[in-house]
This record gives sequence, C-alpha cells and structure tokens, in this order.
Amino acid sequence: MAAMGVDGARRRRADNSSLPQQSSSSSSLSSPSLLTRAVNSVFNFVRFAEFEILFVLFFLVAFLIFKDLTSRPEYNDILVKKPGGPDWWPN
Repeated sequence: MAAMGVDGARRRRADNSSLPQQSSSSSSLSSPSLLTRAVNSVFNFVRFAEFEILFVLFFLVAFLIFKDLTSRPEYNDILVKKPGGPDWWPN
C-alpha cells in the first residue's frame, strides 16, 4: 500500500466538499424524545436548585430525628412531674 501524499488529502477534501450539505431543517425533525427531554429538565432543575434541595433535606432529616428523640418516654419524663415523685415546684 503506497503512502498517500498531500495531493491525496486535497483530493479527499474536495470530494467531501462536493457532497450536498444537510439543511438545518432536517436536524430539527430529529428532536429528542419526550422522555429524554423530561430527564434533562429534571437534571437541569436539580443542578440549578442544588443548595435549596439540600437545605430542605437537612431540616427534614433534623426534624425527623428530633421527633423520634422526643417521642421516647424517658425524654417525656423530664418535662412531666411523676405522681408521688419529688415536688420540684413548691406551692
């Protein structure tokens, strides 16, 4: 196989330039599917609102942990006076 020189590269470029170019209207016909556009819009939203999403998730997790801790009976004993126990508040 003989090495192609500069003339061969020029000839190849000229052959490619003589091919008809596709119009821009044909590229608009092959738009992405509805599912692809929906997934891309969700990713764009998450990328745009990343801080706000993390902020809300932080407070949601903190609320759930606090709610779980305060629902235990031993935590509630601190706030409620036990019957027969020491009288913390004198009359």
